Amino acid sequence: MQGVKKIIDLLNQQLTLELTSMDQYLAHSKIYEDWGIHKLHEQLAHEHEEELEHSQKIIERILFLEGTADTVSRKPIHVGSNVKEMLENDLAAERVVAESLRDIMEVCEQERDYVTRDMLGSLLDDTETDHIYWLEQHLGLIDRIGLQNYIQSQMKGNPAS
Repeated sequence: MQGVKKIIDLLNQQLTLELTSMDQYLAHSKIYEDWGIHKLHEQLAHEHEEELEHSQKIIERILFLEGTADTVSRKPIHVGSNVKEMLENDLAAERVVAESLRDIMEVCEQERDYVTRDMLGSLLDDTETDHIYWLEQHLGLIDRIGLQNYIQSQMKGNPAS
């Protein structure tokens, strides 16, 4: 089915954001693993997988619309130097992703591409209710109990062999 070029281009821009977030989550996950902060490692590995799933859905939609998926482009990632900075960087990236999803959904509405809008709506729901909410919650914990107590609370789990 031939899609609207404007929507395909916007989907490719969103794909770039999702792939960039995936790379940043992978980097942070591996840092947490190296530091022995196993709960954060596991959570960020999960977020990495979810970003991959988001990317796959966007690629499938681009291909369905007879477009070419740009799986190469990335924005710069922002790797933090400490736990709080890493969480803040992830939150900033997710807020950009959410805003972009809202903007593209608006264009989809104008172009009457309701299937793409609905697919993006499910990604937005996951981004807001899972990713952003979790990050805000954990940054709030850092503010309430302090960074060192927070890190200690995240160290439990199954250490990698």
